[in-house]
Amino acid sequence: MISFHRYIDHTNLQPTSGPEDILKLCEEAITYNFYAVCVNSCYVYLAAEKLSGSNVKIAATVGFPLGAASTQSKVTEAKRAVKDGADEIDMVINIGFLKADLHKNVKEDIEAVKKAIGKKTLKVILETCYLNEEEKKIGCMIAEKAGADFVKTSTGFGTGGATLEDVKLMRATVSEKVRVKASGGISSTEEALKYIELGADRIGTSRGVLLMKDTNL
Repeated sequence: MISFHRYIDHTNLQPTSGPEDILKLCEEAITYNFYAVCVNSCYVYLAAEKLSGSNVKIAATVGFPLGAASTQSKVTEAKRAVKDGADEIDMVINIGFLKADLHKNVKEDIEAVKKAIGKKTLKVILETCYLNEEEKKIGCMIAEKAGADFVKTSTGFGTGGATLEDVKLMRATVSEKVRVKASGGISSTEEALKYIELGADRIGTSRGVLLMKDTNL
């Protein structure tokens, strides 16, 4: 019997979300003992205050959702998020660089953020909906070489979200020391459990409460 709730990054990244929405997200995460909340970096300080003394971690997005910010911008955002209380950073890979075969640039971008956050967890979002199979594999391999702790499927703001095929491919591409996060469009417990069975170590979803109400796990 798995501790399903501990796979969930309870997420609110909507551009219209205000402080009260983030506080509600944190309250729900405490109630259900989710692994983490995932928020835009401007709300890390607020989440840190609300979650103080709880077991819930804080994941902050960086270069979100396009991945096209400068490396220095990503580094600055990541450093600030950690200072404000983030335990994990979910950064978006430079998708355009990856598709243009600028692999060195992609690696350096990830390396710079990892160096900036030290021992904090780094998740690299591939945004798989924009990539072909070979690009997904290359993105995973670059992320691992650059020091990523996780590869992650999606932002939830692209043209598509997680798929079972992508999670299976990503799990097969990276070594066991790199974990996989499935996110984007996961709307049922049954679906989430399929991702876990395929090797996903974390589930990113804004529907965490609904998923918990739909399970006896």
